[in-house]
Amino acid sequence: YGLNTIITNCSNNYGPHQHAEKFIPTIIRAIIQNNQIPIYGNGDNIRDWLYVKDHVHALDSIFHKGKFGEKYNVGSNNEISNIALVKYICDLCVEKKYHKNPHKLISFVSDRLGHDHRYAINYTKLHTELNWSPQFGFEESLSDTIDWYVNQMR
Repeated sequence: YGLNTIITNCSNNYGPHQHAEKFIPTIIRAIIQNNQIPIYGNGDNIRDWLYVKDHVHALDSIFHKGKFGEKYNVGSNNEISNIALVKYICDLCVEKKYHKNPHKLISFVSDRLGHDHRYAINYTKLHTELNWSPQFGFEESLSDTIDWYVNQMR
């Protein structure tokens, strides 16, 4: 139809204001409320996690410098298994004194049928053509995300 369009695909986002049903908010909420932390299967599913502010900056860069008709992937190279992510969030919550032993809350549930083992995005084109790279460190932005959700629950 002659429209000037650009298509983007991204990896899993995380950060403040994410819908409560999503994985990271679910983990945080379960820990703060002392409920079971549900993990599909054995937790070895791998995801690439993209901080929402990095996603916004990527979209801004694509809007201003991207080529019409092109497709861009937005990722972060923060691949981690679900179980490793849960354990890391548990460790941060202990460090922050939000819970004494959240590791005991980990619970494995039946995996969804057809659930992908790995979600990852190659953002080389975005980096090479538009000079974009994630700017926010995973550890710090995840820690800030935990604090934001905890403050929302108080």
